[in-house]
Amino acid sequence: MSNTKQLGLPLLQPAQAQKHVTINEALTRLDGLVSLTLVSRSVSIPPAVVVDGTCFGVPVGAVNEWSGQEGKVAIGTNGGWEFALPRRGWRTVILDEGAQALHDGSGWRAGMMTLSPANAGLSVAVAEIDHVITAGPVSTTSAVIPPNSVVIGVSARVIAAVTGSLTSWSLGNPGSAGRYGAGLGLQVGSWARGVLGQPTAFYAPEAMQLDATGGTFSGGKVRIAVHYLEIAVPSL
Repeated sequence: MSNTKQLGLPLLQPAQAQKHVTINEALTRLDGLVSLTLVSRSVSIPPAVVVDGTCFGVPVGAVNEWSGQEGKVAIGTNGGWEFALPRRGWRTVILDEGAQALHDGSGWRAGMMTLSPANAGLSVAVAEIDHVITAGPVSTTSAVIPPNSVVIGVSARVIAAVTGSLTSWSLGNPGSAGRYGAGLGLQVGSWARGVLGQPTAFYAPEAMQLDATGGTFSGGKVRIAVHYLEIAVPSL
């Protein structure tokens, strides 16, 4: 055997010359794979400047140095790339998605906390948007809550001052104003953290709704994060 089974670390061979080369290669792989963090799993073109220890999940259709390495982890090494095939049960954090992920043996499952032998499981996720407030008494976002999800709460932060004749505002959904908070502040840094006493299931995509209190909106921007659960069906 020339490589270890789990991480593919190169092993020293009897009477091998230049042992430091093999040892350094193994240490480089360990540096990338232990406490694995993926910059992205959707970038298909390798970065022009390779940073040692930086890891990417190689997607289908990747080109250049990543061509033919779909599904593997690309590890930046000495100006080039080493590749590791992830195994079922590996965990990582995907930085550009802000999510932990679990590998099911064929791909990364973002937010997955449990995984049955047939790939059923429970995932925890956050959907985040920056909403530019429109003028009027109500400002509604695009659909941010995904279908067939269970929302446990919503948090928000004012990132550009809320302006208009209003004195405060509330955060909810169409048909359920203020569900996640009321009497919210107008200045940058004001925040909301609405935890639902009873988690609520949404079977179709749903928007968030901001309602002005004591007047109307004229502008502003709010960062909204929806915290929710999803269940995955088992495979065939």
